[in-house]
Amino acid sequence: MEMPLLQKKVCLLGDFAVGKTSLVRRFVYDRFDDKYISTIGVKVSRKSLIVPHDGGTVRMNMLLWDMAGGEDFSHVHASYLRGAAGAILVCDLTRAETLESMSRYAGDFWSINPTSPLVIVGNKVDLKDMRAITDAELQAVAESHARSPWFTSSAKTGEHVEELFQALGQLILATR
Repeated sequence: MEMPLLQKKVCLLGDFAVGKTSLVRRFVYDRFDDKYISTIGVKVSRKSLIVPHDGGTVRMNMLLWDMAGGEDFSHVHASYLRGAAGAILVCDLTRAETLESMSRYAGDFWSINPTSPLVIVGNKVDLKDMRAITDAELQAVAESHARSPWFTSSAKTGEHVEELFQALGQLILATR
């Protein structure tokens, strides 16, 4: 029996320089680059993954929409979000103010995709000495957003990157 194939749009949302592009690059190409280049508009990447579902597996092509951070909600932004099956909200664990923005991103996303799941991610967990956001703070934000799963990750080392995308894939399949 052939494995079902689904194609799903996933948005990455968060402030400037939280690591959205680096997470996508690590997930899709298993690479990391220290050079910071600000995303302008949106960059779309694709990665196929095998997601366990109902005792079997489904092949999911994730179309990863990496959106420029910090933009005010606008009609342009709304069109980027339209049709998304899920989203990854990213904050930088070394900058507390990036956690505070999460509610705005979740609200923007759910105003257009009210039934689509979110995964909350605290990125840059490898920078232990600079950490400004605790696991408890991250968990509190996740619980306030429909009990969304949360992860700490490092695009630099790859820690929990695959797992967070897998978790979102499973949530997307569960909400179809």
